[in-house]
Amino acid sequence: MKIEQLLGNEELLKLQKTAFLCSRKIPASAVLKCYDWAISQRETGNCVISGFHSQIEKDVLHYLLKGQQPIILALARGLKEKLEPEFEKPLEQGRLLIISLFDKTTKRVTEQTAELRNKMMIELADTIIVGCASAGGQLEKLLAMTNKPINKIT
Repeated sequence: MKIEQLLGNEELLKLQKTAFLCSRKIPASAVLKCYDWAISQRETGNCVISGFHSQIEKDVLHYLLKGQQPIILALARGLKEKLEPEFEKPLEQGRLLIISLFDKTTKRVTEQTAELRNKMMIELADTIIVGCASAGGQLEKLLAMTNKPINKIT
């Protein structure tokens, strides 16, 4: 897979990376465990790659942005013209990289673009952390196709 667009510190791609993936529907019992995991990654300085698309993934990003560790944001669409304000400082600090398989004409996330993005993240990551994978869902099917280490939070 070829990264079509990127913004930020390309050197982050050379680091050991942990992909964080989570289904949109997650049991309440798993939410705090995901937050605790994010805080532990922040404290240990691990590079996390994620789409940060589902609500729980956005929450994880919120915790990670408060730290100094490297973050790779993998989009399931092209880059926006205007960045979210919370990305400006981490970009300036060289600890954020935003990547996409898609050019700027891809403006909406679809099931197909999300699946391609998730495949890219799995390909780039050294280890995979799953907050929750819905039984029979797209994420569960995708994870079944990799031979990389997968750790489940729940």
